[in-house]
Amino acid sequence: MSQDHELERSVRAICQAHDRDAGRLLDIVRQVQVREGQVSGAALDLIAEELGQQRVEVEGVVSFYAFFSEEPQGRIVIRLCGDVIDRMQGAERVGKVLEDELGIRFGETTEDGLISLEWTACIGMSDQAPAALVGNVIVTQLATDAARDLVRELRKHGDPQRLVRTFGDGNNAHERVRAMVVNNIRQAGPVILAEMEKGSAIRKSVALSPAEVVRAVKTARLRGRGGAGFPTGMKWQFTRTAEGDTRYIICNADEGEPGTFKDRVILTERPHLLFEGMTIAGYAIGAEKGILYLRAEYAYLRSMLEEVLDTRREKGLLGAHICGKEGFAFDIRIQLGAGAYICGEETALISSAEGLRGDPKNRPPFPAQKGYKGCPSSVNNVETLCCVARIMDNGAGWFAQLGSECSSGTKLFSVSGDCRSPGIYELPFGTTLGELLELVGAGDAVGVQVGGPSGKMVGPADFDREFCFDDLATGGSIMVFGPERDLLEVASGFMDFFIDESCGYCTPCRVGNVLLKERLDKVRAGLADASDLDYLERLGETVRTASRCGLGQTSPNPILSTLENFRPLYEARLKSPDESLLATFDIQGALEESRGITGRDSLHFRREDGRQNSQEKGATA
Repeated sequence: MSQDHELERSVRAICQAHDRDAGRLLDIVRQVQVREGQVSGAALDLIAEELGQQRVEVEGVVSFYAFFSEEPQGRIVIRLCGDVIDRMQGAERVGKVLEDELGIRFGETTEDGLISLEWTACIGMSDQAPAALVGNVIVTQLATDAARDLVRELRKHGDPQRLVRTFGDGNNAHERVRAMVVNNIRQAGPVILAEMEKGSAIRKSVALSPAEVVRAVKTARLRGRGGAGFPTGMKWQFTRTAEGDTRYIICNADEGEPGTFKDRVILTERPHLLFEGMTIAGYAIGAEKGILYLRAEYAYLRSMLEEVLDTRREKGLLGAHICGKEGFAFDIRIQLGAGAYICGEETALISSAEGLRGDPKNRPPFPAQKGYKGCPSSVNNVETLCCVARIMDNGAGWFAQLGSECSSGTKLFSVSGDCRSPGIYELPFGTTLGELLELVGAGDAVGVQVGGPSGKMVGPADFDREFCFDDLATGGSIMVFGPERDLLEVASGFMDFFIDESCGYCTPCRVGNVLLKERLDKVRAGLADASDLDYLERLGETVRTASRCGLGQTSPNPILSTLENFRPLYEARLKSPDESLLATFDIQGALEESRGITGRDSLHFRREDGRQNSQEKGATA
């Protein structure tokens, strides 16, 4: 059978297995990518033909997501995490060993076509960095020797799963997971990480009317745990009363914020609690279908999660007549992402779940009015839906008395960086940053990034601030930086992340972030003056105000928050005024080529100074 005929047979079979549904395009493309090692031009034509789409629509999806490629990739793709925390822990040294051992550079494939090597953004393993994805297998705590052994083993047996010799704790050792990942649960609380009887919360919910369930969530004062903090009961009310016969509950498990890994632990250890919350949400708003949008980096958990769903169907907790409630039918499917941070934004996530590029949508209309497939949809965070189940099981009053006056309940924190005990901490709202730093063993911290790169960098003067929606709000990421860290270098790394992850739709985000990083790096190089700080503030506010979605609206935060809280770090690097030289001109860089030709330094501009001394000025006047 010719290769062309085999490709055609394979692609048509994959499309048919998905009922030629264009809404399942991500799943179709993923299977083609896995089977063929690429989504070639011929495959694009075949998929478009089978789904009744234009080729450009399919090609647009393939080019958008990091886990798809039109060019041939190795049978095994090593994706080394290159976020700020992993680089702090030695990811660049690991990367150099991988390059040397493979004989290729990042972005290349070995001559035998076996292994491709790529950098990738945060894979949710900041508490056990450096880490990499080898195929779908997570490899953690990578050191240089381990990286060398990894390559040699893959060349022997070609099976990423055999790299895992010991399993992590809890369900990481489950026969359908079998991962070396560890949970690192340092402090469990009463809401998310406590035990719970399966089905208990659903039975209590269906004994009430849907309107009463919504009222209970409002009474508990539950606000979204994804970072924005919108009242959950209000969102449900909007969705429930919107025009339309079909409604959807969508769980946002696209945990792409660098330094965040709390959803990973919930999905691993509390999947029943999550699915319980989704089912209650479906009952409350009148939805019969739910979607768990699972980030591609957590694909190793999918088989176990599917098993949990099957178990719940068998026990009458999903499907028709749930818990014996006549007329209440609800089920959940898992939609796997494909590597795009922007899909954490709810409208981009909806686009992706519809089989499209993960482009954000203009609002209004809001998803509660017109969301998935144009129907009223409620998009809720993993932690939020777990809180729902606990509220309905233990009561709204029980939940409301936890936390602080303005923020009820507990919060799950993902802590990483320069601390003794990185991991997961469930603490009541109202806990101060200083109290958390004491728990994690970070008494010498000089800066803490609260809420991931899109949050803010705070210093010791703010360590007495409280975690709550009216003070230090966070989706959960806490990145700690000790005295030896250069916080401006950290901010520059965060800007690299936003530049790479921008969908490119709007100019303020696509261009503005590049300009912000360029000017920040100019400051770091000692080539800026005071006017450059004004430029950073003005441009940052413009990008924040004019960008279309949440990514662009928060992307200047690494610069704006460090300017606000660590301004002396910027001012210390400003170039001293000198009428003889332009602050923007790098004399040392300009002289580098001539030094190479002549083999000596400049008589007038020494490397160690870069400015003409007074004696030389007189000699050349």
